[in-house]
Order: sequence, then structure tokens, then C-alpha cells
Amino acid sequence: MKRSQRRRIDDANAAIAKAENRILKAAERRRRNARMIAKLKAGSLPYTPVVMNWLVRQLAKRAGKITQQDVQALLT
Repeated sequence: MKRSQRRRIDDANAAIAKAENRILKAAERRRRNARMIAKLKAGSLPYTPVVMNWLVRQLAKRAGKITQQDVQALLT
């Protein structure tokens, strides 16, 4: 088998894997979001590092700049 043929096969396999993983990752994101929102509703600042990291990504703010009002706005 030529190198170009292997490359085409590998590219096709990669495309299939990417499509399958997209579905799995979307489901995991939904589960993670639900978990984080439950933790946000249960507590108040300061949150655990995992929750703060998620908040940083959701609010596009540095962790030190996140206020309880920001969290409440996210939950509503």
C-alpha cells in the first residue's frame, strides 16, 4: 500500500472519530454544566477551584474579579 493511500485512509478514519467524539463531548459538556450549576446553587463564594475554573470560562473574567452578583446573573 502506498503512503498516499494510507494517508487517505487515516484521514477518513480521523474524520469518523471526530464526528463520534463530537457527540460524546457535547453530552459530557451538558453533564458538567448541570453539575456546576448545582454546585453554584448550593454554595457561595469562594467556590472550589474546579467550579471557579468553570466560572472563569463561562464569564470570561479572571477568578479574582468574579463576584456573587456575576454568579447570580449566570444562574438566572
